[in-house]
Amino acid sequence: MTDTPPFDGEAKPATPAADVTRRSRLSTAWIGVIVAAVALVLLLVFILQNRKDVKISFFTFNGSMPLGVALLLAAAGGVLIAGVAAALRIWQLRRRVNKKPNP
Repeated sequence: MTDTPPFDGEAKPATPAADVTRRSRLSTAWIGVIVAAVALVLLLVFILQNRKDVKISFFTFNGSMPLGVALLLAAAGGVLIAGVAAALRIWQLRRRVNKKPNP
């Protein structure tokens, strides 16, 4: 036997506590902020642990910088290139969808 009463066909009103504790966009944003803060701390630890200078050559630029900083700049450049390519593809698809067919 179950302890739940039989369903009588009437819906029970939602409790006010359920509405208050429901996930919102702002709570999701806070989760994103916390994840980003943890990622930044991990990135800072990575950079601080890789402080050995390495020689960097790029076209006419020659110099040295800490390994962690060099890897961070390379990753940021890769993300930037991928972001530009993705933005151009989205722009291309939107133009194709919005183009009116010729009658």
